[in-house]
This record gives sequence, C-alpha cells and structure tokens, in this order.
Amino acid sequence: MGGSGGGYFRSERPENVRDALRQEEKATEDQIFETQVANDIGDLLAEYNNRDTEAVKQVLELLKKALENEVEDGTIVTTFGGSVRKHTYVDGISDVDCLFVLKGDEFANLGPADALNLLESKIRNVFPNAAPERDKMSLRIGVQGVVLEILPALRREGQLCIPSESGKSWSKINPQKFIAKLTEVNDRCGTKVVPTIKIAKGINDTFAESQRLSGYHLESLAIEAFKEYVGPKNTKAMVEHLIGFASERVLSPVRDRTGQSLHVDEYAGGKGSELRKVVAQNLDRVWRRMKNANANHSREMWTELLTK
Repeated sequence: MGGSGGGYFRSERPENVRDALRQEEKATEDQIFETQVANDIGDLLAEYNNRDTEAVKQVLELLKKALENEVEDGTIVTTFGGSVRKHTYVDGISDVDCLFVLKGDEFANLGPADALNLLESKIRNVFPNAAPERDKMSLRIGVQGVVLEILPALRREGQLCIPSESGKSWSKINPQKFIAKLTEVNDRCGTKVVPTIKIAKGINDTFAESQRLSGYHLESLAIEAFKEYVGPKNTKAMVEHLIGFASERVLSPVRDRTGQSLHVDEYAGGKGSELRKVVAQNLDRVWRRMKNANANHSREMWTELLTK
C-alpha cells in the first residue's frame, strides 16, 4: 500500500505531461491576451463615453427653454447619446443626443439648411461662446464640458422627418421604433451591443470616406447580427461577430422596418453593387486581421485595428 500516492504521475507518459503543460500555458496566455485587449477596448470606450450625464441634462434643458416657441414640448432624447470620436456629422440614432422637432405651420416649408440656421441662431443666443459646428444634417455643440449632437426634425403629414444625408431634403423616420428595437437587442445582450456599435463605428471611420457605412446602416446591421446571438457577451467577441456578420450581410439591402425608407442603405445601391463589394472587402479584411491578431496574441495588431 505504501507508495500508492503519486502513482498517477508515474504512470503518465512524459509526452502527455508535456502536452498538458503546454495546453495550460496556452490557456493562460490566451486569458492574458483577451484581458489586455478587453482593457484596451474599455479604455477606448471610456474615451468615447467620457460624459457628465447630469451636465448633458442641464444643457439640454437650457436649449429646450430657449427653443420653447419653436419646438414641440416632447423633444426626443435618445437613451444612448454621445458622438464617436470627434465627428461633426451624425453617425446614427445611437449617437444623437436629441431631436428638436419644430412646431407650427411657419416652419412646414423650411429646408434642412434653414432649420439648422434657426437652431444655430437660438443656440448662439443661449451660449454665445459655444461656436456650434455643423454639417448637412446636424449641429454639434460643446458647452459646459459636454458635447451634444443635435438634429432638427419636422412633422409632415403626421410623419417625423429629419435631414437626408445630402442635406437637401427631408427623410421620414420613426426614431422611437428604432430606438426600441436597438434597446431590446442591447438589453438582451447584457447592454453590450451599443458599446460594440461604437467600436465598430470607430473601425468604419478608418476606411476611405466614400467607402464607409452610414451610422444608421451599421446600427441596423447590429440589430440583425445580435437578435439571436448566443456567443460570449463581451465587447471584443461581439465586435468580431459584428464585423464578420456585416462583411457578408452588407452585400444585400437591409429592409427598413421603422418607416424611414424602403431600405436603410439605399445609398449603397442594389444587391451586389460595386460599393457593397468594396465595403464587404474592407470589412472582411478587418475580420481576417482580427483573427490573425488573435492567433498571434498581438495586442499591437488589435490596437491598430481600433485606432488607425
């Protein structure tokens, strides 16, 4: 009976012990790498989301007060907010802080540029030193330590409209319905979908401007990608999933079920258009680089994907 302890190790073949040790070492290396990249993504998200929510609320209240004669009482405030990086254009519903809906017949025939002029004028009255930045669709204002992305809107024949991407006309939209869809998927995935979208938008921004997905398109792809998602609920894994999913799904139009238009991606042309093929290639290239970075445990490669 003596000496029976440790018999397991004596009976193991040396090569099996070495294999087990290598597997254990690899698992440890994998965990360290995953943790490092997760921390890097977390730091980037902290940069994106570095906002004082109470200050945002106070600034919005001041703006609503200044515009009380021009906009509806029920200003639409999104639940996500916060522009990605330092964009001066709207990246999608998840990046808009609020929609100021103009009221009254006197504004019914305003064009998007006129609506933006009106909002800008009122904002300058309240915050004379704010120097709002604007593009064809929105105003971006930095005051009291916060930055807000503001979108004008009109109601026409009972339908809410926002500026089109060209800024020359109005596009129908149902923001409440879209926000509800995005919120539902986000909640089901442990509130990780919106952070995933923000990282994906940062990656999208590294492409040539003519080859980028619109923010609304990317958000719609994310809703599809995660509506039945069963993978790990962490941002790194979900970014990989979204980019891989989008690289294939982008080749076909995404139907818009919120009432804005027939498809959310009309700008990309029909199924298999040249633009869709180029965007698909860009996304597939990024997805393959992600897999390569994982295989090589290269934190540097992941950093390049996220920031360059």
